[in-house]
Amino acid sequence: MSELSDIARQAMLQPQEAMLETRARKNSLFIGIPKETSFQENRIALTPLSVALLVNNGHQVFIESNAGLAANFTDSDYSEQGARIIHDRKEVFQADIIIKIGPPTMDEVSMMKSGQVLFSTLQMSSMKTDLLEAMMKKKITALSFEYLRDEGGSLSVVRAMSEIVGATSILIAAEYLSNVFEGKGLMLGGITGVPPTEIVILGAGTVGEYAARTAIALGAEVKVFDSSIYRLRRLQTNIGARVFTSVIQPIVLHKAITTCDVVIGAIRATNGRSPCIVSEETVSKMKAHSVVIDVSIDQGGCFETSKVTNHTHPVFRKYDVIHYCVPNIASRVARTATYALTNIFTPILVDIGEMGGIMNVIWEKPGVRNAIYLYQGQLTNKDLAVRFNLVPKDLDLLIVSQR
Repeated sequence: MSELSDIARQAMLQPQEAMLETRARKNSLFIGIPKETSFQENRIALTPLSVALLVNNGHQVFIESNAGLAANFTDSDYSEQGARIIHDRKEVFQADIIIKIGPPTMDEVSMMKSGQVLFSTLQMSSMKTDLLEAMMKKKITALSFEYLRDEGGSLSVVRAMSEIVGATSILIAAEYLSNVFEGKGLMLGGITGVPPTEIVILGAGTVGEYAARTAIALGAEVKVFDSSIYRLRRLQTNIGARVFTSVIQPIVLHKAITTCDVVIGAIRATNGRSPCIVSEETVSKMKAHSVVIDVSIDQGGCFETSKVTNHTHPVFRKYDVIHYCVPNIASRVARTATYALTNIFTPILVDIGEMGGIMNVIWEKPGVRNAIYLYQGQLTNKDLAVRFNLVPKDLDLLIVSQR
């Protein structure tokens, strides 16, 4: 009788054990971080502490030697937290997940294996047909940072970098107003009895908001121009202080620019080139040694006199006005930018491990799904499809067919 009850007890336990087994979906990830080859790209995707978190979750992290050096993270910083430092670049590209900052190059895609997952920026304007075809041929699943959205629906990486760029642009302006850089010899403000520096900000988006916050905190007098009343009102609400705002009217804008000390150009286009709203004539009438910082230069710029510069030679003078037109301002403060990026990427990597693969993450996280432009070699991004005259596949249908 006791033997019979033992058999019955085992039979009752069997379904429960089977259920527990199917619920455990955790994967061990193999993550590779190559050294950046993009010009003056100083950021790295993960900090040593993020690597420690991933290693503690049972994942392997391979990092190419000196990959974090430009952001002041040494190889020993990473190895102490459990990363494996790799000197052969090809070995890093054997990982299941490659995470990098700059867009992939033809060289890097050639080193990748079939069915890999790639996290990187897309930079659609510089994407070439042969590169896209090579990625499709290798059945790569590619995620673009620019399209990642958070729970609130905002573009998380774009917003984080915009916050950094907005605040940094004012600090750059402060440098170039000083005598050290042959500027006017002005402080931004805050000195009793001395009139504050006048700063004009074009654009009331995230960059404009954080530029205004920083300028106000340093004691400058700020004027913000934008074509949208909604964005201007939101900026005032977010800052919590009354600041001069105006819609873009040529006469008012011309007067503000020709009398100010600094102009920050932060107007971005949703698609294509940013609007060029400041003419060469207006720049020519600005005060001598004034500073122009064109944050929108990566989309063509919003000053007629702008031309792309870099971190080695960041400025040029035209009409005795100092122009700063570096596209990748966030790389100027690479360590801060890396901390901001790792806060976004690490939870996604942890989720991929916990949820049993990227397919489940894409299915359950709309913000990640929005960032996928290639899924197992199938093009799923509509904008990219239009650019290359291809037919995009429906990502939801692709995943449903495999579940």
